[in-house]
Amino acid sequence: MSLIPRIFGDRRSSSMFDPFSIDVFDPFRELGFPGNNSGETSTFANTRIDWKETPEAHVFKADLPGLKKEEVKVEIEEDRVLQIRGERNVEKEDKNDKWHRVERSSGKFMRRFRLPENAKMDQVKASMENGVLTVTVPKEEMKKPDVKSIEISG
Repeated sequence: MSLIPRIFGDRRSSSMFDPFSIDVFDPFRELGFPGNNSGETSTFANTRIDWKETPEAHVFKADLPGLKKEEVKVEIEEDRVLQIRGERNVEKEDKNDKWHRVERSSGKFMRRFRLPENAKMDQVKASMENGVLTVTVPKEEMKKPDVKSIEISG
C-alpha cells in the first residue's frame, strides 16, 4: 500500500469515464480556453462535484464559495437528469483600482448527471451551508426477487 496521500482524487471518477455524467468532454476546459460553448460558460464551469452513494441515497456535494443559495439552481429534468447550475458575477472594477492578480474565476456553470433507476425523483432535497451545496436523492429499496422452491418429482 502506498504511503503517498490521495491528492489527485483517485477515489473519485472523472466525468469523462462516468457513465452517469452528461458533461461533454472538453480537453481545453482545464486550460481555461473558451470552448465551443459560445461564451455560455467560463472556467468556473469546471466546478467540481462529488457524488457518493450510501445505502439510503445518492449524495452530491459541490464547493461553491461566495455564492448565495439564490444564485444556484437545482433542477430535475425528464429522464432522471439532475442539473445544477449557477453564476458567479465578475467583481465591479473601479478605475482607481490597481489589480495585482486575478485568480478567482467567474461566469456561469452547469453540471448534469443522469440518475440511476433507483432514484426517488420526487423526494430530492438540496441545502447550502458555508458555500457547500448538498443535494440528496433518496433511493428506492430494491425489492428482493421472490424465490419459489420447486419440488423435484421422481
